[in-house]
Amino acid sequence: MKHFAVIGLGNFGFSAAKSLFEDGHEVLAIDVDKARVQAIDPYATEAVVLDATDKEALKSLGLENTDAVIVSAGTKISTSILICLYLQEIGVKKILAKALDDDHAKILKRVGANEVIHPERDMALRVSRGLSRPNVLDFIPLADEFDLVQVGPPREFIGKSLRDLNLRAKYNVHIIAIKELVPENFLLVPPASFVIKDSDILIMLGKSEDIRGIKALK
Repeated sequence: MKHFAVIGLGNFGFSAAKSLFEDGHEVLAIDVDKARVQAIDPYATEAVVLDATDKEALKSLGLENTDAVIVSAGTKISTSILICLYLQEIGVKKILAKALDDDHAKILKRVGANEVIHPERDMALRVSRGLSRPNVLDFIPLADEFDLVQVGPPREFIGKSLRDLNLRAKYNVHIIAIKELVPENFLLVPPASFVIKDSDILIMLGKSEDIRGIKALK
């Protein structure tokens, strides 16, 4: 289980917080708007009304102990810039921030954001690429209880072959592909003799609860 915080509970922030919570993580949801905080409360470990541009108030939350903080603070550029700056000064390990445009993204990175998100642009790119270059990962129709995910291998998988792990029998999941990073290679339907390395990325299909079981092994 990981610990995340989401600052700003508009459409993007709300959906991010809810998704992380439903995946079994601890989520602290933050917004200056009381109605938004009340709406997210059933889908968060804790939901608080707080002005994140108040540095002392932000420091009181202990965000330096989280695995990551998502900043999705409305349409006022200065707000997200100030929040990212404060999070960086507080010592937050990973900051992901929603950008409104390219210039905004550049500033966010300079003040501490590790990763910048362009929700509308990224979704448009995924849809257009899906139309022009269909990808099996995007177009397999899945029931609600199934997930198709990319995960790093748990420690106990490393150095073992897919045959030895027998994931289908033990965990009810299927490894449909493996991305090798060292050297770079993509293996579709890897053989049972394939030995997993710590630099590999497993592309795994299974029920959501079984996938969560694999992730919990880390």
